[in-house]
Amino acid sequence: QEAKCAYIIIIMAVYWCTEVIPLAVTSLMPVVFFPLLGVQSSKSVCLQYLNDTNMLFVGGLIVAISVEQWNLHKRIALRVLLILGVKPALLMLGFMIVTAFLSMWISNTATTAMMVPIVQAVLDQMDNTEYDVTVMEQGTGQTNTVIELEEKNASDPTSVHVISNGQVPDDPRSSEEKKMRKRICKGMTLCVCYAASIGGTATLTGTGPNMVLKGQMNQLYPNNNDIVNFASWFGFAFPNMILMLVLAWLWLQCSFMGLNFKKSWGCGTERTAKEKAAYNVLKAEMKKLGPISYAEFNVLLMFVLLVLLWFSRHPGFVKGWATRLFPEGEKYITDSAPAVFIALLLFILPANKPKFIGWSPSMSDPEQTEEDIKKPFLSAPLLDWNVVQRKMPWSIVLLLGGGFALADASANSGLSAWLGHQMTPLGSIPPWAIATVLSLIIAVFTECTSNVATATLFLPVFSSMAASVKIHPLYVMLPGTLSASFAFMLPVATPPNAIVFSYGHIRVLDMVRSGIVMNIIGVFCVTLAINTWGRPMFELDTFPAWANSTTNQ
Repeated sequence: QEAKCAYIIIIMAVYWCTEVIPLAVTSLMPVVFFPLLGVQSSKSVCLQYLNDTNMLFVGGLIVAISVEQWNLHKRIALRVLLILGVKPALLMLGFMIVTAFLSMWISNTATTAMMVPIVQAVLDQMDNTEYDVTVMEQGTGQTNTVIELEEKNASDPTSVHVISNGQVPDDPRSSEEKKMRKRICKGMTLCVCYAASIGGTATLTGTGPNMVLKGQMNQLYPNNNDIVNFASWFGFAFPNMILMLVLAWLWLQCSFMGLNFKKSWGCGTERTAKEKAAYNVLKAEMKKLGPISYAEFNVLLMFVLLVLLWFSRHPGFVKGWATRLFPEGEKYITDSAPAVFIALLLFILPANKPKFIGWSPSMSDPEQTEEDIKKPFLSAPLLDWNVVQRKMPWSIVLLLGGGFALADASANSGLSAWLGHQMTPLGSIPPWAIATVLSLIIAVFTECTSNVATATLFLPVFSSMAASVKIHPLYVMLPGTLSASFAFMLPVATPPNAIVFSYGHIRVLDMVRSGIVMNIIGVFCVTLAINTWGRPMFELDTFPAWANSTTNQ
């Protein structure tokens, strides 16, 4: 049995790494092969595909789709950027904060896809302004050649070298500035995809691997009294995200812009034309959105309500609403209930202000009433099912389901116990070293496979290892889960990287160079987090009673 189960897992691992068939299709293999090989019955395999954790994910995604649908995320982004200011360093920090905040709630891919065009517009405008300024400075004599160069440059990037040999007056500053501008361009676009990956780790629904952890914990340790929930995960991962963002920002500053504090912070200096231009772009984009509409306000309200419900359900230090309002609520209600509740409301609430016919004051004005009568009485709801169907990443739902089926089978067939038994020699190594090494391994592995697949393959192994070495399962599973999101080095590692890469400012080498340091930063932060504030939060120094019961099965 163990061997049969391991065989399927190995085949799926190979398929996931090489992507010979789509990831979601590989995830369906357990449905066919576990029953055929007699590892588990069809009934129990198929149950795993839409369990509690997956419903939480679906509910969270529907709310995220409604935020996207009404362009609320763009409004939040522009508002923050306008507040923070447009000095290059602060602009980059602004882009990173906004992207990280949005990708906590919306999918990382959608956040990146929305932010990169904004970054692009701001950078283009800064460039154009710079050209205007240079043209003015260079006087009338040489103006034409510069403009010519600019036009040719726009149409055909290869022709630049030819021109620069001859006609253009050799201004050493302009070539320096061109290099600098290119570097700023790279830094600004890279910071978006990095911030999206980092931001996703901060909330339970922010990215796939976090959901995998929650699902596997429920699967492998049924009576773990809900140790990983929305509030506890946020308390652990949010400080870690802040730390990583700051370090990532400093690293990108160093590598792409140089640490010239006066220039990049510009304390007390006058706003340059470039900065004014950037500010104007953001203002113009904001104007395009117009004032906040009734629908947007409603979606924002629902979103805030969902977050509040998640946090106050079972905060740990006080009784949450689940226990207060419902008898035995903590046994019955998990985080998926509020998520799906809000998702339901989004299909019910109207997108336009409802009209009350009985006492409408406009009865005296005949033209007004005629218009009112013509309008349909019932307004459309905030969300339309067609939109959800189009934008929902169904592949990830299947991927999560396939992962839970794998974990379940490996626990029941005895594969987990066998693996754990093989790893008993690790007991002599101190736990923090185990956690750090495993983080590094996963951070490297996730560069060439999907983040969710990486977490799915490794977490059950880690849990069985923890049981055999008698350390707290979360002590190795938390760093593993976070490290699965550290896909910083290759464009194919995760969709945000691919989106940023497709804009063509960045070579693979640039991404690898920055990404190696980003991986090191990530592993460092996670090791720090798990050994400092993680310990008291999840009581990681003890081997819990609930982890013991499963090894005796």
